Amino acid sequence: MKKIILVKASYNNMRIDRFLRNYLGKIPQGLIEKNLRNGKIKLNQKKVKSSQKVITDDKISFFNFNFEQNIKQSKTKFNPNKEIVKQNEDLIIENNDNFIVLNKASGISVQGGTKSKKNLVDIFTKSEIFEGSKPYSVHRLDKDTSGVFIIAKNRESAQLLTSLFRLRKVHKTYLAICQGEITNNSGTWEDDLIRYDGDKKVIENAKTIYKVLDKNSEASLLELKPITGRKHQLRKQLYAIGNPIFGDTKYKLSNSNKGINKNLMLHSYQIKFKINNIKHTYSALLPDYFKRLLKSKRLRFSN
Repeated sequence: MKKIILVKASYNNMRIDRFLRNYLGKIPQGLIEKNLRNGKIKLNQKKVKSSQKVITDDKISFFNFNFEQNIKQSKTKFNPNKEIVKQNEDLIIENNDNFIVLNKASGISVQGGTKSKKNLVDIFTKSEIFEGSKPYSVHRLDKDTSGVFIIAKNRESAQLLTSLFRLRKVHKTYLAICQGEITNNSGTWEDDLIRYDGDKKVIENAKTIYKVLDKNSEASLLELKPITGRKHQLRKQLYAIGNPIFGDTKYKLSNSNKGINKNLMLHSYQIKFKINNIKHTYSALLPDYFKRLLKSKRLRFSN
């Protein structure tokens, strides 16, 4: 059985794997790639990779593809109660026709996955703020990182904001409390970071501008401005110089203090960007646990 769908203009220049998730639901990435490889899904009658971009009026063909079976295999959505929805609505900094900005809490994922069920996309899907629309995530923020996060309200805004992030026209500032005293008060870190895509080893260049806001022999408070957006970039770079972020359970020293805190001391403090020559600047207040560690480590932050 063959089924053909036509790509609408609103999906122009979107990766085919992302398009398929939008069309079919949250099916696993591996399942999409498998069906692209074996030719059960083709773009304009040709086999393509998951990174291939689709354009308006492209034809996507499905050959002997069991839609019901694949939808059953997709990840179960998180079904938040009214209290959880209200808690996250209360974290909103900005709410306009095109997007919301919120001060994301630590411990919550942006999207659902195999290791994390509770997530912002499913929560705001249930919010009246997105009535008649749906939430679109336009950038990443680690589950345990708090702070400024943007969610688009419509396809056009999602595409625009995603492009701004990809072109590095969104300027992000993070705050981190790390172990030990950073030697230099300012500078730039440029590293080749390693990650794995399945069994494939991927090396990516990472660049971050840093400034020490306060420090002593026990700890340092840093302002971090990532130029690139690599996975776990800031956490990896601080670990590499021997000054991991407090609360980081993945990138940590073997002799690090145990039980000092439960939260990752990394906060997305500010985001700046322009749309139609209008400047947008959003800042997120520090979490209470972040303030408590600043105080206990005798570090000062003046904003």
